[in-house]
Formats: sequence, structure tokens, C-alpha cells
Amino acid sequence: MNIELLREYCLSKKAATEGFPFDENTLVFKVMGKMFALTALEDPTFVNLKCDPEYAIELREEYPGIITPGFHMSKTHWNTVSIVDTLSDQQIRDLVDHSYDMVVAKLTKKMKAELEAMEE
Repeated sequence: MNIELLREYCLSKKAATEGFPFDENTLVFKVMGKMFALTALEDPTFVNLKCDPEYAIELREEYPGIITPGFHMSKTHWNTVSIVDTLSDQQIRDLVDHSYDMVVAKLTKKMKAELEAMEE
């Protein structure tokens, strides 16, 4: 998967936005103001994705060197995933979905209601 396809897929998620809250190089995708994916534009071969801690360990063991503890992120809750010539596009989409779903699950009741009320 390339950065354009990753960006397109992240933005296809309900209420997803993109921005540069840290610097002009780090592209961040959010849902309801909460991060679910980020990548460095100067090296768009990796994406950081939120992940259930136990599942994160499983993924790192199954894909050593391809899925690693989150770079500059909580090593417990984030993975850095190589997206170029490694996993299938579907596997990467599944990991993006997992990250997005993890963030949505932690939203407040009010924010979840606002998200549900939004049109696709």
C-alpha cells in the first residue's frame, strides 16, 4: 500500500479528519479529535496505529520487523506498521479499522452519539 491509498482509506472512515498538529511532516488522522493513525511524510513507508495491547504483542511476534512497538508512541498501545511491500492492502486496512474502532470505543457517550448522528 502506498501513502495515497492509506490516506484515502483513513479519510473514508466516518468523521475522519487529517491534519498536522505536531509539525509539517507528520500527517495525523483523527476521529472526533482523537488520533487513530499517523505517518511521516518524509518516510511514508510506515504508519503508527493504535492497537489492543495483547493483540499488539501477537502482531509483533507474527510479523517481526514489519510490525514493531510504536515509534515515539506508547509501546503498549501503538504499533508501527511497514506498509510498503510487506502486508497485503487488506491486512493494512484491517489494522486501520482496528485502530479506528479502538479509538471510537473509548469516546465519551456524548461523542459517540455525535458520531452516530453524522452522515457517512
